[in-house]
Amino acid sequence: MTKITVAKGDGIGPEIMDATLRILQAAGAQLEIEEIEVGEKVYLSGNTSGISKESWDIIRKNKVFLKAPITTPQGGGYKSLNVTTRKFLGLYSNVRPCMSYAPFIKSKHPQMDVVIIRENEEDLYAGIEHQQTDEVVQCLKLISRPGCEKIIRYAFEYARQYGRRKVTCFTKDNIMKQTDGLFHQVFDEIAKEYPDIENEHWIIDIGAAKLADTPEVFDVIVTLNLYGDVLSDVAAQIAGSVGLAGSSNIGPECSMFEAIHGSAPRRAGQNMANPSGLLQGALLMLNHIGQSDVASSVQNAWLKTIEDGIHTYDIYNEVTSREKVGTREFADAVIANLGKLPQHLKAVNFEGSKKLELPAYVRKAPAKKELVGVDLFVHWNGQHAAELAAKLQQIQSDKVMLTMITNRGIKVWPDGFPETFCTDHWRCRFKPSDEKGMDAKDIVSLLSAALATHIDVVKTENLFLFNGKPGFSLGQGQ
Repeated sequence: MTKITVAKGDGIGPEIMDATLRILQAAGAQLEIEEIEVGEKVYLSGNTSGISKESWDIIRKNKVFLKAPITTPQGGGYKSLNVTTRKFLGLYSNVRPCMSYAPFIKSKHPQMDVVIIRENEEDLYAGIEHQQTDEVVQCLKLISRPGCEKIIRYAFEYARQYGRRKVTCFTKDNIMKQTDGLFHQVFDEIAKEYPDIENEHWIIDIGAAKLADTPEVFDVIVTLNLYGDVLSDVAAQIAGSVGLAGSSNIGPECSMFEAIHGSAPRRAGQNMANPSGLLQGALLMLNHIGQSDVASSVQNAWLKTIEDGIHTYDIYNEVTSREKVGTREFADAVIANLGKLPQHLKAVNFEGSKKLELPAYVRKAPAKKELVGVDLFVHWNGQHAAELAAKLQQIQSDKVMLTMITNRGIKVWPDGFPETFCTDHWRCRFKPSDEKGMDAKDIVSLLSAALATHIDVVKTENLFLFNGKPGFSLGQGQ
């Protein structure tokens, strides 16, 4: 018997959760349920996080959380509970299987069977944003080596456990050579440890196009947070319906399982919603806690129900469907099919599935770190980079000198083009004047001189070499 935390959520959440739990109990799942309240009611009570401290304590105690979709009130000031939960509990891996059930559910890709494994904690979803000038805001893209290693190793271990043949990495490291470049580098390192599994890398744009056009060439895809969020919804939709997809969020201690769709408040209370997405999330949960025999029984019954043409409104098709049913009736049909196998769709056997146990991250030896410059980000309302360069050259010293100015990443001085449009946000790069180098005191002196001459420095970034390799990007066009 495994004790789990359950939240019925908002909108259609209570209906699909009730249907899901009824199916699991009929199949003999050994679950003890402790229910909590999260979502809209908690938000509107004045709690901007959507969850109480007491509920956090219950989730952390039980460690397994099955959550229905929730509604986040419109307007500012409310934080996404999904993002908060993933980060607070260290749920670094988001797993989303996307499979076609053609011809019983309409799909342009009848051979599709892809699992997208998305990094869940960092990237742009760190949500660190600042307005720096009148015209420019920034969002920091944070990628760490531990984050890369954990998610990439998880993808290979998942592929091995489930008999998958290939792991594909998606990045945009032809542009973001430091951040996405690190992810690709770690992928290549870890792939060598799994010679039994094929590996490949795609640039995200052409990779996404290939996934939408020919998904059968992919098996397991591992990628960064934002790309994975977009790709997994695209993959679920082209497989048949976003409403059929569930996901797991896995960490070293805790886990959360859910449907990938929202709370659909317009459909609430009408006995119309398809519980399949949440049910698929629940089956991932059963595999995670070692009840793979029950997961296999439920999935085969669900496949048989889909084959029988007993469909909710969202997947009903006059050609392939036999009966349009509501949420409760769909659950009844799945329960009636327990113990049966599909005749056309491939039956599943999850025997042996269990929580993946990954080795703890081991920090590498520190690199040799050498300060070789500084970027000053300046708020300046002029248009001509040469004028700004003249101002900045007044604050350079015999130890540091201005070497480059960019605007939105494009080099505009020296040798910039007059056609380049510039905002009021300028990256101004200073480097040592000679081979003696520079230190932190030189940066302090530079900033003091900027203050004295009324140059508005809104941010600084120190430039380092790590083991002799630049830890910073060049200007575009440099």
